[in-house]
Amino acid sequence: MGHLNTLISDLALILVVAGVTTLLFKWLKQPVVLGYIVAGFLVGPHFSFFPTVSDLANINVWSEIGIIVLLFSLGLEFSFRKLVNVGGSAVITAAVIVVGMMLLGYAAGRILHFTYLDSVFLGGMLSMSSTTIIIKAFTDLNMRKQKFTSIVFGVLIVEDMFAVLMMVLLSSIAVNNELEGSELIYSILKLAFFLITWFLVGIFVIPTFLKKARRFLNSETLLVVSMGLCLGMVVLASYAGFSSALGAFVMGSILAGTNEAEKIEKVVQPVKDLFGAVFFISVGMLVDPVILTQYALPIILLSLVVICGQILFGTTGMLISGQPLNVAVKSGFSLSQIGEFAFIIATLGMTLKVIDGFLYPIVVAVSVITTFTTPYFIKMADPASKWIENHLPERLSFLIDRYSANASTVQVENPWKKVLGVYLGKIALYSTILIGILILSLSWFIPMIEDVVPDSWGTTLGVVITLAVMSPFLWGLAMKRINSRKLMSIKENKSANFVPLFLMVILRFLIGLAFVVYFLSKVYSQRTGVLLGVVLFVLITLFLSKRLQRQILSLESRFMDNLNERELRRTGKKNNLVHNMHLAHMEVYGSCEFIGKRLADANIHRNYGVNIVSIKRGNKRINIPKGDSRIFPGDLISVIGTDEQIQRFLEAVEPEDTGTDAEEPEIHFEFERIAIPNDSSLIGKTLAQSGIREKDSCLVVGIEHADGSFYEPTADFLFKKGDMIWIVGEKEKIGAILS
Repeated sequence: MGHLNTLISDLALILVVAGVTTLLFKWLKQPVVLGYIVAGFLVGPHFSFFPTVSDLANINVWSEIGIIVLLFSLGLEFSFRKLVNVGGSAVITAAVIVVGMMLLGYAAGRILHFTYLDSVFLGGMLSMSSTTIIIKAFTDLNMRKQKFTSIVFGVLIVEDMFAVLMMVLLSSIAVNNELEGSELIYSILKLAFFLITWFLVGIFVIPTFLKKARRFLNSETLLVVSMGLCLGMVVLASYAGFSSALGAFVMGSILAGTNEAEKIEKVVQPVKDLFGAVFFISVGMLVDPVILTQYALPIILLSLVVICGQILFGTTGMLISGQPLNVAVKSGFSLSQIGEFAFIIATLGMTLKVIDGFLYPIVVAVSVITTFTTPYFIKMADPASKWIENHLPERLSFLIDRYSANASTVQVENPWKKVLGVYLGKIALYSTILIGILILSLSWFIPMIEDVVPDSWGTTLGVVITLAVMSPFLWGLAMKRINSRKLMSIKENKSANFVPLFLMVILRFLIGLAFVVYFLSKVYSQRTGVLLGVVLFVLITLFLSKRLQRQILSLESRFMDNLNERELRRTGKKNNLVHNMHLAHMEVYGSCEFIGKRLADANIHRNYGVNIVSIKRGNKRINIPKGDSRIFPGDLISVIGTDEQIQRFLEAVEPEDTGTDAEEPEIHFEFERIAIPNDSSLIGKTLAQSGIREKDSCLVVGIEHADGSFYEPTADFLFKKGDMIWIVGEKEKIGAILS
């Protein structure tokens, strides 16, 4: 028998042991993550009563892949819309927790005589609550529908973003061995530039690519493509000087807004489960009983720091953000643990070789303890809240209630704040794009052209092509009008001070001019750059204005469609039809009240105002379903209605908190506006008598008379000469109606 590679034998060992321990922990109703850690300890080098892995280096490689896949999956659950929807309360609370816990963790480390870098990394490890553990606890306790849980989920989303930034900053601190103000600002600006660039390019290109390739994307090819994109971004991030975890998270976030997001989550889930298990097992391998015994006091102390600190800062952050005392206390008690990000940050410190080896098992032990205590603290939250309310001084209770009420009151927004925010956002957006173009052109494109085309012609050609690419964005930066209702209200106010608006216009123009002058000065001389730059900039912004306007509007429209692709598909807001009607697609879930009912008995149109025009069940599709058709869980249905009607129906059919969306079904029917010929057999008949729905499987959703009046038809509606009918159905059958 041939020699078996140690990688295979080690993987077999850890997965067999992990399988047994996780089954045991499931039986004991404990988090599976703890089972992985125990399995890692059993097969690790510090437990001699069990077979041990022979090559830890291989396991470390697998665990690094686990971190990448975990962050990629986390990114798939994150989206720009989620970040917008979490609100100020989650942002404020997360900021208070992260800052407070980092300072508290650093202080605890120094008290325990840890080194400077050990203490800094310890603060980062203790500042992040565990998304996995909290979601598991809420699910087990059947609390995911309560009001405070949605706010907690928002805090976790923001903490994830802070964690990504923290990893970049900790890496910078580790390299320089200190936190310099200039280095910190440079790291943040560099991170912001690359994040914006990656997201802009990714959102502009990737959804379009997936849309074009959709008919080739089965489960196998989608898994290969999505993991290829993930690892490609990992390589790009590493090349730019960032962590591989950041690249994986960024690509996951980009894909989260596409129509394929749910399918990608589904096909990636087994990969995540496998490599994530290996990562947590590798964490358990570092648990050393000797170190745990030696550092029992720091473990107990840090566990108390995590529990008390998270409760204190979580509750305080919620109160500062204007939440009631009951919600604040429940949220604080729910966040009283650390989890996967503590391990990831510890792994970062170990990889950079800037933290001592004993810190890793200490953090693992703290995580295990706080994970076990989380469900109990969540159960204690409500009694603790009532106890605090009963024992809180009356004056302080009154101030908290009044502050919460004032915070929830809608404030009149200063229109100038909104307008200046839009202007600054446009400047930052287009400036980032232009900086990216300049970096690519000066460092790669122009030198490449000069190698191909000899003499000065290569340089001139490279400059011309670069300016052509920059032109739409230069015009968008310097000349594009800002369409804002707030701006219109300011312009209508004749007594308003327009100096800030005038200064903003001048600033945009000067920044655009500076880009052109800088670029030409780098390629030629400074004198040539200034003189030629002014001439070319005026030419670009003034004489090519109309053409560039069309280009930039087209680019912006495509970008926004890609950014909101998933939401637009669910609500149908891009399927513009007539009279505010839209075509939307959604998946039926088991909680719908009309599951199993005949459409004739479900009263969907009467209750929601929408018309069902298609039902897809597996490989079978029913276009224009009749009254005896039924709807079942898992059906993909297409409906027509107004924005408000579709939104109400969507909440009943596909609840937002499920986090799942249906695959966009291929539409086999048309929505058309047709005129009734003067000799049509429909004239003089009612809608019921016409047989359009029963015989032709078409649906009339509106009738427009010659005088322009529009009606939603009923069964007794009488067709007249000159009527225009809005009808949904298969194209051939619509044509047959008029023949």
